[in-house]
Amino acid sequence: MAEPLAAAAATASWPARSTWRRAAASAAGDGAAQGGVRTLLRLEGLALLVLAVAGYAQLGAGWGGFALLFLAPDIAFFGYLAGPRVGAVLYNTTHSLVGPALLGGAGLALGAPVAMAFALVWAAHIGFDRLLGYGLKYTRGFGFTHLGRLGPRDAW
Repeated sequence: MAEPLAAAAATASWPARSTWRRAAASAAGDGAAQGGVRTLLRLEGLALLVLAVAGYAQLGAGWGGFALLFLAPDIAFFGYLAGPRVGAVLYNTTHSLVGPALLGGAGLALGAPVAMAFALVWAAHIGFDRLLGYGLKYTRGFGFTHLGRLGPRDAW
């Protein structure tokens, strides 16, 4: 969407040119995925959720533990009590796939099924959040994510 707006801004007369440039910048400048890319990222969240749950089922760990640990990464929300910057850092630390990938890899390398179970629950949580549109956070506030703005103005 930003490309047609930028092209129009380049050919518009002076008063309209600044309006078109602002529109082009706001369409692409907030760092959030849009349109089909956003939909694809949310579908990736669904795929991650399904694969992590399937892996957990194959591991044979108890479902009570899954239920107990599923929301554990959301403890990072308390970081927002210290402000949006701290909140975003803590949230992104617990909602990036780096942690579960390292933990799962260590579990595989060391033959530690408990570590693999934790990693799969953690990955399932991240997939579920991404499916719902809760992306990695920007420091402007909780509602500003790489998947778009959260809230009633931008439900999808």
